[in-house]
Amino acid sequence: METTERKAANFIEEFINEDLASGRFDHVRTRFPPEPNGYLHIGHAKALCIDFGIAQKYGGKCNLRFDDTNPSKEEAAFVEGIQTDIEWLGYKWDELHFASDFFGRLYEIAKDMIRRGLAYVDDQTPDEMRANRGTLTQPGVNSPYRDRSVEENLDLFERMKNGEFEAGSRVLRAKIDMSSPNVLMRDPAMYRINRHPHHRTGTEWCIYPMYDFQHPLQDAIEGITHSLCSLEYEIHRPLYDWFVANANITEQPPRQIEFARLNIERTVMSKRYLRAFVENGVVSGWDDPRMPTLVAMRRRGYPAAAIHDFMSRVGVAKSDSTVEGNLLDHCVREALGDTAPRAMAVVNPVKVVLTNWPEDKTDELEIENHPDRPEMGARKVAFGRELFIERDDFMEEPVKKFFRLAPGKEVRLKGAYIIRCDSVVKDESGEIAELHCTADLDSRSGTEGANRKVKGTLHWLSAKEAVPCEFRLYEPILSDEDAQAIEAAEAAEDAGEAEAAEAAPAAKDFMSRLNPNSLTVAQGYCEPCAANAETGSVFQFLRTGYFCKDRDSTAERPVFNRTVALKDSWAKEAKK
Repeated sequence: METTERKAANFIEEFINEDLASGRFDHVRTRFPPEPNGYLHIGHAKALCIDFGIAQKYGGKCNLRFDDTNPSKEEAAFVEGIQTDIEWLGYKWDELHFASDFFGRLYEIAKDMIRRGLAYVDDQTPDEMRANRGTLTQPGVNSPYRDRSVEENLDLFERMKNGEFEAGSRVLRAKIDMSSPNVLMRDPAMYRINRHPHHRTGTEWCIYPMYDFQHPLQDAIEGITHSLCSLEYEIHRPLYDWFVANANITEQPPRQIEFARLNIERTVMSKRYLRAFVENGVVSGWDDPRMPTLVAMRRRGYPAAAIHDFMSRVGVAKSDSTVEGNLLDHCVREALGDTAPRAMAVVNPVKVVLTNWPEDKTDELEIENHPDRPEMGARKVAFGRELFIERDDFMEEPVKKFFRLAPGKEVRLKGAYIIRCDSVVKDESGEIAELHCTADLDSRSGTEGANRKVKGTLHWLSAKEAVPCEFRLYEPILSDEDAQAIEAAEAAEDAGEAEAAEAAPAAKDFMSRLNPNSLTVAQGYCEPCAANAETGSVFQFLRTGYFCKDRDSTAERPVFNRTVALKDSWAKEAKK
């Protein structure tokens, strides 16, 4: 295929163009390799879009591979969920693979490396191995079992596979260089014992390959040309190349290329902490609309187009940075603004009584479903003596430039009449119970009387036709302080297990310092057209925000998740 003249949009494509021009590869095959120990989040979506997007641009192919080498945390439900997420984003994989399908071959590769003196069984305890590993400034110390004979190593490795030893008592390690300045090259583990049943292979295996051993070899086995991964794996690249070079399974080794991971303000990007949210009941599950998982975003009403737009705006970079969270909100508004039908809902209602409107009279008004999409048609809306408006749209003692309803003031009701507030009725506690108003009966929208101008226009609902419903309003789970602590711990986690353990105290009590306003539940009303819509339908509730009908809805009480508010501070900042 023609590739040498292809214009590169980012540094990854520059590398690929070089490889194609030099003849290192004559095609492109990438892979998306999630571990099925949780659902994909927005950070994974960046890698997913890069892996599949690169393959599409070069007329190549992208495999989906589940790196299922840790049975303690992996589940079949996660496998199914990840496939659903990928399909939702509009991608189709070429080949579907599981690391577990290759356990037999990887085991044979490991035995071959033992025979060639490149691997050995180590009996040291985890603490001993950690102590002998050395530091960034001090070399490691050779294991006392490093010089075992090939025969003894093969025998012990076979017995590990047969289940003769307890978990943690032995590991298979690569024999590389305990004095390497790259700590990861200091005889890394290749296999460990784990007796937890595997979600696909059951109890067939009790030893499992380590990621740094399995991952590069499976790339080579699948014929991957470019292994695209996030920046924390840059330090792993020498180990990646070493295993591929010493496994003797390919003459065309893949090229690993790293890109900056996605970081979003006040958003957790670590499965460890997301799992903690679920297990500690901070959220209702992986699909709780406050979570950054794709399944949660779908439930909240995010369209796939918004994710693609967001990734396009973020771009592909070589160094890490943090993206403002309201950029994603902006992309959601952009995607929904043209497609979501309009409707009216009142989140915090107060009743309006039109004292000059006959009690038995109901008008049928026609209101457009989208102001810029006439092809979406219009709907019939009932208008009567008793209405609901937003409580925040009334102020008994209005401040300057308050152009909503107030005693003696007029406003227009969307698609209906101009009304004037005449009096306020309060309950025993002093709270406003009703607003008694007068309607200008000659001001109906669409008639000559509609030309009379007033400054405010409010949304409303007929009290007789309004459907009681629940609104779930969301904010980020983390406070600013907590977000900084979690982000620091995540960065340490990416750097390595030892560093993550040291950073853990910085975020250990974050569960007690979460944003208490991450979920607010309000009881209000909506139009029948929204109440009767299918689960997953998204509406723009006028002057309120975009909302998605949730699966918790019942025939008696629909539930709506706020997808995003109408306020768009990012767009305002971008214009400055």
